[in-house]
Amino acid sequence: MPRKKQEKKDEEKKKTPSDKKSKKKTITKEKKIEKKTLDKKEKKVTKTKKQTKKEKLIEETIINVKPTKRFKKPEESEKHKKIRKKINEILKDKYLPLSIINDIINEVIKDKTIENKLKQIISRAIDDYKKNLIDPSEACGIVGAQSIGEPGTQMTMRTFHYAGVAEINVTLGLPRLIEIVDARSIPSTPMMSIYLLGEYKKESELAKEVANQIEISRLNDVAEIEADLTNLSIMIKPNENSTAKKDISDDDLIDAVKKIKKIEAKKGKKGIKITLDDPSYKTLLDINEKLKVLKVKGIDGIKRIIIRKESEEGYVIYSEGSNLKKVLEIEGVDPYRTTCNDIQSVGRVLGIEAARNMIIQEAHNTLSEQGLNVDQRHIMLVADIMTADGQIRAIGRHGVSGEKSSVLSRAAFEITVAHLLQASRTGESDKLDGVAENIIVGQPVNLGTGAVELLMQRRSKKKGK
Repeated sequence: MPRKKQEKKDEEKKKTPSDKKSKKKTITKEKKIEKKTLDKKEKKVTKTKKQTKKEKLIEETIINVKPTKRFKKPEESEKHKKIRKKINEILKDKYLPLSIINDIINEVIKDKTIENKLKQIISRAIDDYKKNLIDPSEACGIVGAQSIGEPGTQMTMRTFHYAGVAEINVTLGLPRLIEIVDARSIPSTPMMSIYLLGEYKKESELAKEVANQIEISRLNDVAEIEADLTNLSIMIKPNENSTAKKDISDDDLIDAVKKIKKIEAKKGKKGIKITLDDPSYKTLLDINEKLKVLKVKGIDGIKRIIIRKESEEGYVIYSEGSNLKKVLEIEGVDPYRTTCNDIQSVGRVLGIEAARNMIIQEAHNTLSEQGLNVDQRHIMLVADIMTADGQIRAIGRHGVSGEKSSVLSRAAFEITVAHLLQASRTGESDKLDGVAENIIVGQPVNLGTGAVELLMQRRSKKKGK
């Protein structure tokens, strides 16, 4: 019996180290799994905390945002409501635009004697409105082209100064009109009119702060750069006056310099000393040239800025060069009134509707600046065609004219032989729906009187009746 017990004990002793190891492994694995689960839970908690913080911040900002005055709809007075009711009763099924109705209401409130003659006024307004409507199947495109094209021949071909800002040159006249119609990606003289909010437009110092954030300032404008050819190092000596004006510290300069690779920048008594990782004469010259053009502060694309005090607006910033997206992000800038003459960037940042309005505004301004009065509806038609399919298209062979379905109209515009050859290769057919193709063929145009087709059956008179 004792021998058997000893054998059992020996067997247990032999088994224990391996069993202990396996047990330890299982325990460690369990602990690791527990740790991982705890870490995941902690991460989830931190994420949820961060999310809640963000949500709180967003809620606070939404609550704190004050609605601007121009988006508040003015509540109508009882007088307005009464007159509007009367007008609606008189109109019944007939139509008048809302703007005309509002003008009539305002005039009636000014002069109370007119209120008795409301029926006569509205009947005359309806008659005038009907006279101004386009006739059915009117060739509005040709009329619009003529009304813009004919005054265009009277326009000048030079670049003028911007109205009120003599320091900034802006392309005006015919070259500017061609830029708008061609939907150029970058205008020849891009500029921005940056309006400010609240205190920023009242105080000059705050306006200067905004201007310093917008205007691009290079290292060469703010400091002197001296290359030491003997020690193969570069010294940057900041100009105190220019750095103070543009609100740039030495730390800002060091942060900007550190963007260049393979150099070390250290602040000394005389200035910022730059040493090279691989010192050589060629690399020293290359880095010296890079430092001159290095951006320290500001927004890319905006070269120069002018601050002017306008009579009603306060301080307004005018910039040579444009970068609408970045400018709108700066604190103190009014995003609703800040304008830019780059139509493509307006389309990218604010959308196609804003680009359409910009085309109308810019074209109208260029024509009226030359003293040419063109009806805005013709310009609106051009803007609608340019932005009809959600993209800004040029009016030319690369845009609207080049995308016409008719082969003959495309051939009539530009590159006649190439269009006809391509159409004959692919076997295109022309339905002869437009103006140009019908004139080429010698048929009456499907517009105006040509749009109406009448069939008349003549009855022969019977004898004796």
